[in-house]
Amino acid sequence: MSEKISGLKILRFASVCLLSASLFAAKSQAESKSIVLGGKNGWQPFSLERGVERGKGAFGWESIELATNSRKETEFTDLLLDFEKKAKTDLTGNYTVTESNFVLSKKAKMGKRAALSTGHGTGMTLKGSEGTLFGSSGFSGSFALEFWLCPSIAENGEIVFSWRSSRTVNDYVNYQMITASFFNNHLEWKFSNVFDGYKQNRNEVTLASYDTIVPGEWAHHIISFDEHTGLLEYRINGKTESLCYMTESGHESRGSVYTPILGVPAEIEICPLFTGSIDDFRIVRTSLEGEASSQAVAAFKVLPKADNLSETHYDEYKLSGGRIESQPLSVNPGSKLERVDAILHTPSQTAVQIFVRGGDNYFDWTDTKPEWKAVKADGTIDGEITARYFQVAADLYPDGSGKTSPSITQLTLNYTETALPLPPFRISATAGDGSVTLAWSHSLDDSVGGYYVYYGTRPGEYLGVGAVQGNSPVNVGNISTFTISGLKNGTVYYFAVATYSSIDEAFIGTLSKEVSARPLPKN
Repeated sequence: MSEKISGLKILRFASVCLLSASLFAAKSQAESKSIVLGGKNGWQPFSLERGVERGKGAFGWESIELATNSRKETEFTDLLLDFEKKAKTDLTGNYTVTESNFVLSKKAKMGKRAALSTGHGTGMTLKGSEGTLFGSSGFSGSFALEFWLCPSIAENGEIVFSWRSSRTVNDYVNYQMITASFFNNHLEWKFSNVFDGYKQNRNEVTLASYDTIVPGEWAHHIISFDEHTGLLEYRINGKTESLCYMTESGHESRGSVYTPILGVPAEIEICPLFTGSIDDFRIVRTSLEGEASSQAVAAFKVLPKADNLSETHYDEYKLSGGRIESQPLSVNPGSKLERVDAILHTPSQTAVQIFVRGGDNYFDWTDTKPEWKAVKADGTIDGEITARYFQVAADLYPDGSGKTSPSITQLTLNYTETALPLPPFRISATAGDGSVTLAWSHSLDDSVGGYYVYYGTRPGEYLGVGAVQGNSPVNVGNISTFTISGLKNGTVYYFAVATYSSIDEAFIGTLSKEVSARPLPKN
């Protein structure tokens, strides 16, 4: 009978050893994990977000795509209406909206919204403050008006822009006018009594589009005057439609320039009689070439032409593309990044390049350190990354014409993570006078670098303070017995021990079972 009992004890002990070994083997293996950015839960804030915006990607989830090349305020900007967050407001603050009947539309060319005009009296009227182009009298200098336009019908007499004023010369009142209106499916710009000294065609200059305006299609329009050369030019989608040199000779740099002189400040009207959409309406106090040559607006791309003019293309997306960089992503020390899977949409000629990097302390990271490593097309990484923090970035590029954007719906970082070190299997507590001595069995995990002792005065709450060895938790090193002193006699204290990794003290495993003891004075 005693042999059977003894044999049973041995069997149980062997079972416990096998169970412990199995537990150790299972726990010590690296675990496959992943971090998902985007997808069904959406995107978290980025550490860098340049030239991109949110859109709708695969499965209807939120995606990252290139932001349209919307106009931004520069030193030359006199007026800017982008119809976005401040829908019916001049972003420069130079012009006051006195009336607006525009309806905002999501069918925009730039950004997320445009203005929709539905007919007579549905446009916008603005009054310029002193110092603005249309809020001041006298010499105007170089200027340019530009906008994106999508007419619905382009009927005769429809008006896109209108300014009417008067100027007194030698006690005689000259009525002035600048208008842009449709005639025979062409848009005509007329300047009446605007250019000082110009007497031809009853003091009226007309520039009309050469090509027919197509209803239902967006087109970029710009009318520009250069005070140095006298060039008055009208372009659509970067192509010169019509031009005239406002000089005595009618040619560049030959004779005096007929300068524009504006009379009494008057309101401007945008789309007062027009059916269709308009977007990114802007006035600048420089000529088209003046702004492009100053590099104040990167959206212009100047290309040489045989007749020594320049052809300007205004791309819907900047050819330089956009970039995102995630926040540093915390993982366990020693984690190895294996691959990055992505849900992308890359139309013809567009591209997305993904990069990753890692390190143990992101506070000293710079734009180039640690080095970014490219993610290959199959999701694998060009080099090994083992770290405590990962970061992912992506460059997005449009097609060569700047008309199409790629998008990113989801990024998944797949990595292997070293398991948390195992806690001690057994632990005991023995009370003393103002102290408690703890003893535990060493962890079966060979990755353990040492132990933390947690203590407190309530079960499961290890917020103890006042011990000679320090506040909870106390790093006791790689030992298996420890006496914590300076405790209050008569108070029950609760303890637990956790292991930490030899890789990093901050890599802490789970807590052991809880033990308690009540210090008492010696008899």
